[in-house]
Amino acid sequence: MTKSGRAKPVSGTPNSDSGNPALSRRSVIRAGAVAAAFMLAGCTAEAADDSPSTAPTATGPAGPQGRFVFAAAAPPATLDPALAADTESYRITRQVLEGLVGVDALTSAPTPLLAKSWTKSEDRRTYTFALRRDVTFHDGEPFNAEAVRRNFERWYTLPESVRSDSLMYRSVFRGFSDSPKTAIYRECVVVDEYTVRVELNEPLDSFIPALAAPAFAMSSPKALTDADALTQERNGRKVSAYGVSPVGTGPFRFVSWNDDTVELAAYPGYWGEAGQIGTVVFRTIASPEGRLRALKKGEVDGYDLVTVNDVGDLARNGLQIQQRDPYSILYLGINSSFPGLDDVLMRRAVAHAIDKPAVLDGLFLNGTKTANQFLPEKLGLTSDSVTSYGYDVDKARELLKEAGYDGRELPFYYPRRVTRSYLPTPEKIYARLSSQLTAAGFNIRPVPVDWSQGYLEKVQGKEDRAFHLLGLAGSYEAGDNFLGTLFGRYTDEFSFNDPEVFRGIEKARILTEGQEQTDAYRGITDRISELIPAVPLAFPISALALSPRVGSYPTSPVLHEVFNRVKLTGS
Repeated sequence: MTKSGRAKPVSGTPNSDSGNPALSRRSVIRAGAVAAAFMLAGCTAEAADDSPSTAPTATGPAGPQGRFVFAAAAPPATLDPALAADTESYRITRQVLEGLVGVDALTSAPTPLLAKSWTKSEDRRTYTFALRRDVTFHDGEPFNAEAVRRNFERWYTLPESVRSDSLMYRSVFRGFSDSPKTAIYRECVVVDEYTVRVELNEPLDSFIPALAAPAFAMSSPKALTDADALTQERNGRKVSAYGVSPVGTGPFRFVSWNDDTVELAAYPGYWGEAGQIGTVVFRTIASPEGRLRALKKGEVDGYDLVTVNDVGDLARNGLQIQQRDPYSILYLGINSSFPGLDDVLMRRAVAHAIDKPAVLDGLFLNGTKTANQFLPEKLGLTSDSVTSYGYDVDKARELLKEAGYDGRELPFYYPRRVTRSYLPTPEKIYARLSSQLTAAGFNIRPVPVDWSQGYLEKVQGKEDRAFHLLGLAGSYEAGDNFLGTLFGRYTDEFSFNDPEVFRGIEKARILTEGQEQTDAYRGITDRISELIPAVPLAFPISALALSPRVGSYPTSPVLHEVFNRVKLTGS
C-alpha cells in the first residue's frame, strides 16, 4: 500500500494572497478602492444606506452567537446533495453535511476531513480510509465505517427515477448497481468500526479529489431510512423527504425551509471549530438589484454573483467585494440531433459567427477571459493546438451554404430571472449571441425559460431545441470534472456521440497525474474543438459582496465556503 499525497488540513481563514500565485484574484475591495478594477458598464448610483445589521459576534458559554444572513440568487432545488446539481443547493448542504475529503483553503487540493487519512493499493483500485472517532450526526447517530458504507451503497443503488444526466455520482462513477459492467465503484467494506475500504473496478485518478465534491457528503443512515422517497414537493419539483430535512455532521444543523428562506443553527456537538456563527439564514432574492439593496440596507450580510452594475455602488457605500479564482466555463450548447446541426459544417458556422469579446464586453467582471476550450487554466491542462474559429461572418455564411442550411427556425433556449457564476446577465448575453448568429444567416427563435421553472431539465433533456446557454462551475480539481462531466458519455443535452472522445476521457481518468495524463487531456480537447458539440465562450470571474461587519470570508474557487469560518467584526 502507498500513502496518498495530501495537502495540509484546512485551518484559519485566508484573506490575502499570502504570496501564493494561485490567489492572485482573491482580492478584497473596500470603500475608496478603485472601482475601475472591474468593468463598470451601466453602473448607476443609488443613495447610501449605512444601517448594517448588528448581532453578537463572540462565542459565548452557550456556543456561537453570531447571525449571518446570506442572499441567494435562487432557491435550492433540493437539500439532498446526492440528488442536487445546482450551486444554491450545494451552498446550503455544505454547511450541514461533510464528506470524507475536504478542500485545502489555499490550494483547493484534497485534504482530510471526516477521514483522517487514507491509503491506496499499488493497482490504484482499493482505498482504505481511517475515520475520525469523535463525530456524531445531528440526530445523535454515530459516524463510523458502517455509515460510510451505507452512503456509498445508497449512491450506487439510486433508483432510476431520480437519476439525471447531471447527477455527480453518474459523472464520476459512470454506472449504478443495475449496470455493473460500466460502474467504476464496486463495493465498500467495513474493516472495523473506524476503518473502511472502498474498492473500484478500475483505477480512477480523480477519486480522492472527487470525494471533496458536496454530492459525496455523508448523510445519517437513520435519517435516510426514516425519510419516504419522493413524497415532498418544493418549488414545483418533487424531492425526497430527506431532501427537505438533511442530517449531516457539519457545523450547522438544518432548522427550517419556508418558502424562500432556509435557516440553520450551529450544531453544539460539532467535532471541529465552532466559529462565531450561531444562526445562518439563506434568503432568496432573485434579482441582482434586490440583493444589492438588501446588503446596503443591512438586511443581509452578503451575497454571491456580483455583477458589473453592482461594483461602483458597492465601492461607494464602503462594502466589500471578494473575487474568486476563475474555475467555471460558460458555453453555447448545441443539440446535434436537431436537423442540420448534426452536420459539423453547420456547427463550425456557429463558431465562426460568434464574436466572443463583443459578447463579454461590459457584462463580466474584469479578468474574465474568452475561452477556446473547456478546461480552466487553473488545471494546467490547456492545449495550444485546438482548432481556432476566428470571428468571420463571411466564413460562417459560406459554411452554412455548404451545409445546405435552408433557413429552418432554430429554437434558442436561455434562462430568465437568475444569476449564475458563469452567466451573470443571461438575457443580455442571449441578445448578443442571437444578434450575431442572425447576422450570419441563422434563423433564431428565442425560447426564454425561467430558471425556477425547470430550465436545467429542459436544456438537459429531449426538448426540441437547437441552442442553449449554460455553464459548469467546477466542484473539485480534476480535468474529469469538466471534460468527463460534459462529454464523457452520450447525453441528451448535446446528443454528442463520438467514441474517440469517450474512449479518450476513459483513458485519461485512469492515468496518474503527470505528463501522460496531461497529453491525453490535450488530445481530447483538440478533438472536441474539431467536432464542436458546444462553443466555449468564457472563463468568468465570480465575486461576492459583503457588509463591513464581515471581517473575513472563506472564499474558494470550488465554492467550498463553510460559514463556521466566517469572522464577524461586530460593527
